[in-house]
Amino acid sequence: MRIADVLRTKGSAVATIDQDLPVSELLRALAEHNVGAIVVVDPSGVVGIVSERDIVRRLHETGAELLSSPISSIMTVDVHTCSPTDTVDDLTVVMTERRFRHVPVVSDGQLVGIVSIGDVVKSRIGQLEQSQDQLQAYIAQG
Repeated sequence: MRIADVLRTKGSAVATIDQDLPVSELLRALAEHNVGAIVVVDPSGVVGIVSERDIVRRLHETGAELLSSPISSIMTVDVHTCSPTDTVDDLTVVMTERRFRHVPVVSDGQLVGIVSIGDVVKSRIGQLEQSQDQLQAYIAQG
């Protein structure tokens, strides 16, 4: 199964934000979109990603003044992305080994979606259920 298949099922909507906005706006956007991470973009494309964990860790370190800091001060700039043609199996390995929970999907330099670890797990469960059904049908046919 390819990442494009996952996006077809879940949709390609991605919450994005500008790196110059304050962290307080990031919190508002996370709550508004009910997501755990937001992709940071500028006219050139993806420039970062920020997760709830990033915010919590920085709040612990710096306190409430973080809320007025620019998003660029806490975002991860070394963003691992994937392609719609990548396989779910390959992305599962990368997400597990590198401990990513969200991976933006980029095609021809354009952001076309985002895949979460939940999306990957749901996809794998679907594949396993399909295999199980096929095996049961094969056995029943005798």
